[in-house]
Amino acid sequence: MHFLIIPWNVDPEIFRIGSFAVRWYGLLFASAFLFSYIIMNRIFRNENLSQEVLDRLTVYMAIGVVAGARLGHCLFYEPSYYLSNPVEILKIWKGGLASHGAAIGILIALWLFVRKEKKDYTWIIDRIAIVVALSGFLIRMGNLMNSEIYGVETNLPWGFVFLRNGETAPKHPTQIYEGLAYLLIFFLLHRLYWRKKGEHIQGLLISLLMILVFTARFFIEFLKEDQVAFESTMKLNMGQLLSIPFVLAGAVWLCISLKQGKRALIRRK
Repeated sequence: MHFLIIPWNVDPEIFRIGSFAVRWYGLLFASAFLFSYIIMNRIFRNENLSQEVLDRLTVYMAIGVVAGARLGHCLFYEPSYYLSNPVEILKIWKGGLASHGAAIGILIALWLFVRKEKKDYTWIIDRIAIVVALSGFLIRMGNLMNSEIYGVETNLPWGFVFLRNGETAPKHPTQIYEGLAYLLIFFLLHRLYWRKKGEHIQGLLISLLMILVFTARFFIEFLKEDQVAFESTMKLNMGQLLSIPFVLAGAVWLCISLKQGKRALIRRK
């Protein structure tokens, strides 16, 4: 008996003036950058770094996230269409962003940033890991407001009926599952950073982010509907296949970081 089923019929547009519309997804996407900036500004002040460096970092991050997420969707999920119609890649407003592509875009953008600014790569990516987890939560809430990327049919009492998509059966609200997982990871990483005010083992935060985020993503994908038709023939869908390398890389990075941290501790003694 579905006694707690939630009929979900939220309008993805907050308001519209002529052809201009403000959408929940865009607002939440923008808020991810806003909150990230606020958190990173506090971290930079803690480590006596200038706001000018943070402003430049924000530009690199914005380009890396948007370009990476868009190219990730186009090349991972619908390569034949977008390679045949390359101009469509630029039409971001039509939708189609992939978190795995965003992750790759962030890694590349930060590599370019540290080359320009003469900073340590592990140092900057460790701190970015904190805000990436929070941003993941906000973006998944945007997916919920868009009634997209939800799960398969469920008999659980909290199923959502996504009425705007013509659904009549309750589905797993996987956007909420994933978003809450990312929010918990954010609190963990934020706590680990401030517990020692940045004097933690370098590489710890980014490696934990990669392991925890993509492990959560891997298992939640079992509850999701296929995003593209070819996934129906796969034992593991594209999201799961793309998550595995990130989990493995995170595990290797964690082992290296812990070994280096142990050596540093021995040298201090």
